[in-house]
Amino acid sequence: MIYIGNTLVSLDVIEKKFVCNISMCKGICCVKGDAGAPITLEEMEDIEVCLPAIIDMLTPDGRELIDGSGIAVFDPEGELVTNTIDGSGACVFAIYDLYGNTICALEKAYAEGKTHFRKPISCHLYPVRIKKYKFYDAVNFHAWDICRDALALGRETGTPVYVFLKDALIRKYGEAWYEELRLTAENYLATQ
Repeated sequence: MIYIGNTLVSLDVIEKKFVCNISMCKGICCVKGDAGAPITLEEMEDIEVCLPAIIDMLTPDGRELIDGSGIAVFDPEGELVTNTIDGSGACVFAIYDLYGNTICALEKAYAEGKTHFRKPISCHLYPVRIKKYKFYDAVNFHAWDICRDALALGRETGTPVYVFLKDALIRKYGEAWYEELRLTAENYLATQ
């Protein structure tokens, strides 16, 4: 573990290699799991502002669920998460591209310039998960079997998790934090 600002970063974030490989996994992380994506109250407000721009992109089940119970719920641990269709793990914002890949309606609208909000930071940061403690954030690599192709592609390209997640980490912690992480990681890896 290394300290960067008010974070404790797992060495896995530096040592592990990872590049999403949607052509292999088909975006299954958006539809598999025991709960939706963790979100903050601020993100929930951002999503509600974006809803008119994405509502027609959503599946009929997604639209019906949002109409009935909203965009977010509390999971069994009391964490706010995106709503899921029939409790199946399929995020209410999951849609499908022409190739059958699951993609995020929020991110699609953002890429098309229709909204200001990209997607929940928990999704943007994956495979990193943040655990908040009183005085620091723990920044950990989350190993999930559905990402084995991403691990293989990461090893093939030699891309560490922190490099793959550069934009997301900067979004979460800022440029200066990321630069300190990059320098620390390069120094650490040079000694291995």
